[in-house]
Amino acid sequence: MSKVTVIGAGNVGATCANVLATNGIASEVVLIDIKEGVSEGKALDMLQASALYGGSRIVGVTNDYAKTAKSDVVIITSGMPRKPGMTREELLGVNAGIVKSVMANAMKYSPKAVFIVVANPMDPMTYLALKSSGLPKNRVIGMGGALDSSRFRCYLSMALKGNIADVDGMVIGGHGDTTMIPLASKAAYRGVPVSKLLSKKVLDKVVADTMVGGATLTGLLGTSAWYAPGAAAAFVADAVINDRKKVIPSCVLLEGEYGQEDICIGVPAVIGKNGCEKIVKIELTADEQAKFEASAAAVRSNIEVLKEINAL
Repeated sequence: MSKVTVIGAGNVGATCANVLATNGIASEVVLIDIKEGVSEGKALDMLQASALYGGSRIVGVTNDYAKTAKSDVVIITSGMPRKPGMTREELLGVNAGIVKSVMANAMKYSPKAVFIVVANPMDPMTYLALKSSGLPKNRVIGMGGALDSSRFRCYLSMALKGNIADVDGMVIGGHGDTTMIPLASKAAYRGVPVSKLLSKKVLDKVVADTMVGGATLTGLLGTSAWYAPGAAAAFVADAVINDRKKVIPSCVLLEGEYGQEDICIGVPAVIGKNGCEKIVKIELTADEQAKFEASAAAVRSNIEVLKEINAL
């Protein structure tokens, strides 16, 4: 028996819960939200759908963390998007309060869970979740790298006109339009480096499109994306629940790896039943290393804001 709790029943959280339930990733999925009726309604809708195609048991609750007890994985999608006129400090302050609150409530009932952070800004929120909880570093993971890598593979497959399942591509660094680093030098199609299959111009465009992948969808939809983010969070949860030992780019705490200390940022990591079981060291080109250091500096500046507003 396995149990996953998804905190936040918005578009991303509900999609994540639906992917978890539809694919039977966990025996039980709990969807929790502060707004009366939302999680219950969405969970009931998914449960009715399960009559047609099967799936896991799913329960919706309003602010009752007792129902989340003994979860193996807790996924935090709650938080608010940046509104017009809102400063970075204000957004960080609001979401820091939300993340600290839900971490404390969830840990009260699931002290042994692995926590997956989706809330934005994801890198500093992952750091906050880790530091405020006092959990060991392996049990707090930010899912941004899984999402960014899926977008990279999507754009590569479109450029190659090939099956996305045959494309390997990884994105490291911060989860942001200017901080992520699609590793074009490591991408491959059926084992062949994409640099041998695509021109530099086309490959550069793939990288650029990946970096603004989220912003592109926001422009088209008028709001943030939810299918891929929800699926990415479920993908990471599946690696934990089923002990996949998959190498997934994940936002985790670095303690000297890649030349960085005391920062949560995206790097390749082995994800299994214990959460982040190993950070994988890969060789970066000089350009990729320079970009990673710049990305780390940007993430660190957000962490400093958290300290300035006394969130840490």
